[in-house]
Amino acid sequence: MTDATSKQVAFIGIGKMGLPMLQLVAKAGYAVTAFDQSAARLSAAREHGIAVAGSPTEAVNGCAVAITSLPDDAALRAVMLGPTGLIGAMAPKAVLIETSTVSAEASAEVDAAAQARGVAYLRAPVSGNASIVHTGALSCFVSGPKDAYESAKPLFASFTRAQTYLGASEEARYAKLAVNLMIAVSAAMMAESLALARKGGIGWQDILKVLDESAVASPMVKYKTAPLRTRDFVSSFSCKQMAKDLDLILGAGHAVGVPLQLAAQVRETYGALVAQGDGETDFIATVKHLERLSGLGEPKLGEPKL
Repeated sequence: MTDATSKQVAFIGIGKMGLPMLQLVAKAGYAVTAFDQSAARLSAAREHGIAVAGSPTEAVNGCAVAITSLPDDAALRAVMLGPTGLIGAMAPKAVLIETSTVSAEASAEVDAAAQARGVAYLRAPVSGNASIVHTGALSCFVSGPKDAYESAKPLFASFTRAQTYLGASEEARYAKLAVNLMIAVSAAMMAESLALARKGGIGWQDILKVLDESAVASPMVKYKTAPLRTRDFVSSFSCKQMAKDLDLILGAGHAVGVPLQLAAQVRETYGALVAQGDGETDFIATVKHLERLSGLGEPKLGEPKL
């Protein structure tokens, strides 16, 4: 039987997502020890009263639970696997909660190592972005041992508003990729719609108001019409990050025999944005890409006429 009720928690990876998640965990009364390769991030953790460690293995020493927030497959493998990896330093029956967006293949390698060690591995990719994480409004998809999930519910509740348990294996990885696929395609779709409307003579604020009040006004659409009103392209999730996720999505589709034609096309859009110097711009920069392709300049940002 695994136990994630311990108040001693290691947190590995404290970047734009990890640091505010860690702060929420600490605020909920857990004793958190953090590690990151970045000295600046460790310094930021110290400023918030968080204990820091010199390595992942030092961070997890004496902790029954470890949470990780890592950028990609390569970082996941480097932190988790091998003779100096995190899993090898964890105690049998400890719980590993992994919150990143990574491939099912890399995740399965972590699972094999965790099972060999007797560690309960919960795949728990979070949905949301760095602009809302500090509010606790993230949600997460979880798969792995059900008993570990049940015991970890209070911990999950400290940094996410909702959790969906999906199964015992890599289901959560596929759930996160499926959601991000819809977000990426929605961003490309919005860009085409906005360019078409502008070419048809509709004012910028007017077409954004139309989208907000139409049948397509999903939370995703409304989330992006807000910054678009002022042409704010500061990144909450960058074009470069979306390109990386689309590579994972296409790889998953190839692996299980699902043709992802829209994903492939949108991946090329993000590749073009990265090549044009917009890699660190917010993923809704698809709007700027379509404007360039359509010969449109910057729109006037007046009040809506509707």
